[in-house]
Amino acid sequence: MNDAAEDLSDLRDMAAGLSQGLSRLYDRHAGVMLRVAFRLLGNRRDAEDLLHDVFLEVWRKADSYDPSRGSVRAWLLLRVRSRAIDRMRTLQLARRLLVAEDDAVPAPVGVVEDRAMAQVDCGTTRTALDRLPPDQKEVVELGYFHGLSCREIAERCQIPVGTVKSRLSAALEKLRRQLVPAMEDA
Repeated sequence: MNDAAEDLSDLRDMAAGLSQGLSRLYDRHAGVMLRVAFRLLGNRRDAEDLLHDVFLEVWRKADSYDPSRGSVRAWLLLRVRSRAIDRMRTLQLARRLLVAEDDAVPAPVGVVEDRAMAQVDCGTTRTALDRLPPDQKEVVELGYFHGLSCREIAERCQIPVGTVKSRLSAALEKLRRQLVPAMEDA
């Protein structure tokens, strides 16, 4: 059996709930998928996280593959590329929000933002996240840590995109109010 036929067989197995199909598909394609993710994201850990997320998505959506639109390999690589672009957009949005925050409130003279940010540890950030209402915490984690777009979050949570955006906006404002004093104290 050739790789294309094996890929189709493995997707059918996955759609039927058989994890062996996922394992075989992973063995054949994870290397190239990881290289593409790394090339796009520039960070090995982010690339590995993205690869994991893509394979989870493929597991859940194995039956959505349409052979008339291209090979399984092309479908997998397109998913990697799409998720990487979503993640880069999310990171760019986060940077824009930080820049907007900086533009709105002048930094105290002599305080370097990067130094303050470096001193705010992960524990402080995790504590701030844990204080968010569960619905807001969920959209932040899905968007910023899993790299999902607002549309994908809406689909996963079964809520309108506008609700995702309003929850995200409210959550980011609460996080700013909690973390800015922590950065100033650092």
